[in-house]
Amino acid sequence: MTAVDGLCAAFPLYVLHVNRPPFSFWPGTSDSMPTHLRRVTRALLSVSDKTGLIDFAKALSAQGIELISTGGTRKSLADAGLPVKDVADITGFPEMMDGRVKTLHPRVHGGLLAIRENPEHEAAMLAHSIPAIDLLVVNLYPFEETVAKGAAYDDCIENIDIGGPAMIRAAAKNHGDVAVVVDVSDYARVLDVLSANKGATTLTLRKALAQKAYARTAAYDAAISNWFANELGDDAPDYRAIGGHLAEKMRYGENPHQAAGFYLTPEKRFGVATARQVQGKQLSYNNVNDTDAAFECVSEFDPARTAAVAIIKHANPCGVAEGASLLEAYEKALRCDPVSAFGGIVALNRKLDAKAASEIVKIFTEVIIAPDADEEAIAMVAAKKNLRLLLTGGLPDPRAKGLTFKTVAGGLLVQGRDNAVVDDMDLKVVTKRQPTNQELSDMRFAFRVAKHVKSNAIVYAKNGATVGVGAGQMSRVDSSRIAAWKAAEAAKAAGSAETLAKGSVVASDAFFPFADGLLAAAEAGATAIIQPGGSMRDDEVFKAADEAGLAMVLTGHRHFRH
Repeated sequence: MTAVDGLCAAFPLYVLHVNRPPFSFWPGTSDSMPTHLRRVTRALLSVSDKTGLIDFAKALSAQGIELISTGGTRKSLADAGLPVKDVADITGFPEMMDGRVKTLHPRVHGGLLAIRENPEHEAAMLAHSIPAIDLLVVNLYPFEETVAKGAAYDDCIENIDIGGPAMIRAAAKNHGDVAVVVDVSDYARVLDVLSANKGATTLTLRKALAQKAYARTAAYDAAISNWFANELGDDAPDYRAIGGHLAEKMRYGENPHQAAGFYLTPEKRFGVATARQVQGKQLSYNNVNDTDAAFECVSEFDPARTAAVAIIKHANPCGVAEGASLLEAYEKALRCDPVSAFGGIVALNRKLDAKAASEIVKIFTEVIIAPDADEEAIAMVAAKKNLRLLLTGGLPDPRAKGLTFKTVAGGLLVQGRDNAVVDDMDLKVVTKRQPTNQELSDMRFAFRVAKHVKSNAIVYAKNGATVGVGAGQMSRVDSSRIAAWKAAEAAKAAGSAETLAKGSVVASDAFFPFADGLLAAAEAGATAIIQPGGSMRDDEVFKAADEAGLAMVLTGHRHFRH
């Protein structure tokens, strides 16, 4: 038996084309078909996520497309009554080594990589009995999900897909002839194109699917390499890859002329990425950024200990407070800067209740984000049709490790998340006067908030609430003065002649390089200061605090946020 006889016996679809000119031999083309179209006669399906698989495969089979499959996918198709060949029938080798080896074979990759209008490729396929594969449907072993569940090292390793990415990359490279599907959401799109083109795919579709395929394998490899780096304790590996999956294409970025998208990374952290949007118009780029800042800030406060609310504007807290209830915390937070709170983001560390909701909706608010909400609260928010309500399902752990990224021209800055928490710090009193218990409590509160204020950051606080916030200034003394001015303005808004800063404490995200910032706080009425320490002029600053009758505590931890 010749190679051609053997091929035709095993794959009778080829018989119809043997006597045609060489370029028409391939099942993916025909003499009358436009050159950008490729008819699908054979599809290989191998998926871990079987969502929609049976319906998709039935639709393919109904168009006369031969199905080839592997392992559990083949069993699912066969159990559904679909005619399906095992990939082992093509390769001549059974699955082996616990399924590690099944598709890594020339008869699979040759069928994916062969250029349909290349006589040399055609001859090689004839000589080696390699059938053409016109459609590849693969989604990968659930590595990201396995890691997210906290699986053991060996389990994570076994969920690294090898054959899948190899086939995906092969098919994507040969997108001139082969369509590759890596996302179940594309099943309907593929079927629509096949139906519209008498069982053929378009070059436009194949290019789009190839782009997604390469992005998927890149994101997959990024997750694996970053997991390995974490396992090795390597904070700065030689190569750092980042991958994400589009959650939403945004109307625009920070400004209308900037394109933008919101991508999800493998990290499982409660927040905007996990949130269910109950109502309201589409989130903007700035909404997502600000809402993330708000929720990370409020999550510094343990809901088992206290209710807490953070109001954020342009990624900076304009009011943060804790209280016996969310309503109390919100009213205290709003008092700090009611002007800036207009059009802000409100984040809560507990389930939103009706009492808090009834107050929050009284002023224009862009977003409310909380772990959950009761039905009465949801109904109250619903009266404001444009107000977005996001329910995350939980709070992010402020102590959890993770990575943050920032782009620079031609590069990427990567660092560990600032997971230092003031409750874990060894506070050191450096002044003659010891702080009172109330001052210590307020200093811890203020330092939690300062961690989430853009540098240079100064936060005035009293009775578990911010009373003045100075953010993002070029000098620390300017931040101190702005925070003091905010405290005076808040008092005026509340109908009080006495600044809210009187009797407050002050937190600084970094050391005081000179005593002037500290003295500005004292002049505003502050009685105690918490700061990291570490300045060359620390002794001078400590002396000035003593002369002003202040209590000062050092944390030893800086909280720059640029």
